[in-house]
Amino acid sequence: MILYPAIDLKDGQAVRLFKGDMDKATVFNDDPAAQAMEFVEAGCEWLHLVDLNGAFAGSPVNAAPVEAILERCKVPAQLGGGIRDMATIEMWLGKGLQRVILGTVAVENPALVREAAKAFPGQVAVGIDARNGYVATKGWATETDVQVTDLARSFEDAGVAAIIYTDINRDGAMQGPNIEATAALANAVSIPVIASGGVSSIADLQALKTCGAPLNGAISGRALYDGAIDLAEALAVMKG
Repeated sequence: MILYPAIDLKDGQAVRLFKGDMDKATVFNDDPAAQAMEFVEAGCEWLHLVDLNGAFAGSPVNAAPVEAILERCKVPAQLGGGIRDMATIEMWLGKGLQRVILGTVAVENPALVREAAKAFPGQVAVGIDARNGYVATKGWATETDVQVTDLARSFEDAGVAAIIYTDINRDGAMQGPNIEATAALANAVSIPVIASGGVSSIADLQALKTCGAPLNGAISGRALYDGAIDLAEALAVMKG
């Protein structure tokens, strides 16, 4: 399994939100590229980037720090937040991003996901952010009546590289991931699933590894910044 350290970008800084609330942001680093390099130098083989402002604005806002990260860090990175048209997808992949994450448009414009996945094989992931089993969009501010598994299954034949599943109620709360829901989703589809939201200890990573579902990896943010997860130990657990 791959450990994806999260760098969430708000107003040009690396932050973590509490349960997706933009008003409850903790700044962890004024220099996101330096933060990214710390993760890479510690042995991380991927980076997970989120443009939080972009998710609300519907277009890229934190492009400068993302570009700085891509310039300095020679490991693959995936980015979500505000990517809602083909031009933005092409722009980011052209700048060296390995994978774009499409969230809101997966609900509102699934045809774009299919078109992008066909045009850029292996470089398009679907971000499914859920609250109580239902998908939320637009930076988690909008609730839908779409169920997680239904949305995931609708892309089964689209050629998407991965599904990033976030339980919003666990995100940034240091309460552990929703292992049951994550495993159920991973067992319901053939698309690789990446767990996100609430990963706050080595025990959580071990639980995801042994959850009875073939997970591609796990994303962790606050726990890495707070030191609740030792990065070297985490990487060893994920590779073991």
